[in-house]
Amino acid sequence: MAQDVCPARPEPTLSFTQGLILGQLSMVLLIAAFIKFFIFGDPPSPEVTASLRATERRSRTLAHKKSLLSLRTSSAQQTSPKQPGLSKKKSSILRTSNPPALTIGSILNKTYYRVDSHQPESLDWFNVLVAQTIAQFRSDAQHDDAILTSLTKALNGTSRPDFVDEIRVTELSLGEDFPIFSNCRIIPVDEDGLSFGSGGKNIDANMAMREGARLQARMDVDLSDTITLAVETKLLLNYPKRLSAVLPVALAVSVVRFSGTLSISFIPSNPSENTPTKMAFTFLDDYRLDFSIRSLLGSRSSLQDIPKIAQLVESRLHRWFDERAVEPRFQEIALPSLWPRKRNTRGGDEAIAEVELRSMGKAKGVDMAKEVREEARKEVEAETDARTERALPDTLRYRRRPRAEDAFSMPGSMPGMSLDVST
Repeated sequence: MAQDVCPARPEPTLSFTQGLILGQLSMVLLIAAFIKFFIFGDPPSPEVTASLRATERRSRTLAHKKSLLSLRTSSAQQTSPKQPGLSKKKSSILRTSNPPALTIGSILNKTYYRVDSHQPESLDWFNVLVAQTIAQFRSDAQHDDAILTSLTKALNGTSRPDFVDEIRVTELSLGEDFPIFSNCRIIPVDEDGLSFGSGGKNIDANMAMREGARLQARMDVDLSDTITLAVETKLLLNYPKRLSAVLPVALAVSVVRFSGTLSISFIPSNPSENTPTKMAFTFLDDYRLDFSIRSLLGSRSSLQDIPKIAQLVESRLHRWFDERAVEPRFQEIALPSLWPRKRNTRGGDEAIAEVELRSMGKAKGVDMAKEVREEARKEVEAETDARTERALPDTLRYRRRPRAEDAFSMPGSMPGMSLDVST
């Protein structure tokens, strides 16, 4: 019986030590490649990044418009014609006839504004008003810490992660230049902000009479300035135990350029729903926002201006702006009542009386200050005299201050005798 011969086991080509070294080298190469290409890799050019973002925003806007149009088509097919309801009687006081319904077409006709031929406005006067407002805002910010306090509270709010220490604002610059508004034009839009016709030039009368149709002002905005916010904090590494390591982080974000198209429209009040008149504004998706981001990690062996950190911060800021003020999203501001009120009246005799009261108050303040200084001087003199009397010894050499009743009295005179030289 032939014996089974066991096949010889192949000898390993690498020993355990050689395999360990090879694995460590592979990990080092992977980490080095990650650091080189992912963290310290050259970012794409600003033009390419801006073009990609603009294309993404444009596709998102077109998809939103298509969804709105499809919803309108489906709702129009499902809606059946309704019988006109009975209209309530309204008071005919001061009404000789029923006025026609006010539409955007009638507004344009009565203001002699032709959408298809009117030239865009320069808005020079508006730029001056905006510049004065911003200049006053910057002046108030230099003398008041309200903006700094609000920013600190917002950065250290409830959304701050546990591994991030307290955030401190180290630099705040509101810039020196002012935004320039130009090329203003009026475009009719519907309740969803979609323009009528091709850019609002071909206005359909039936569409213009729809409920919610309004006029929208579009203007170009351009700002070239340096608005900087710099913060510093510490990353608390709580693994494997709490505060096992601390990494200082400093970040400075500057807005260096903004250009885009601003859309402003007024939403009329609704008495049935008790809603005030509102101003809605948004930016079109063709805007450009450029940042300059500086970063610093570590205290001794610090890493400065890491490109990947700049990309992440810039992407997060763009997303924050898109989610709040870029179409189809918009911001609403409730406007106060513009009806003239007595409590809001300024100028005239009231202004003169107010100036007189202020001047009288200043004069009274000056008189009160003089009285206070005089009383303080008298108190100081009285206290000085009292200290002097307590300090000098009570001897025969001590001479009191001369008074009228004892002008000629002498120390050591006999009792009952006085020197009278009067004639």
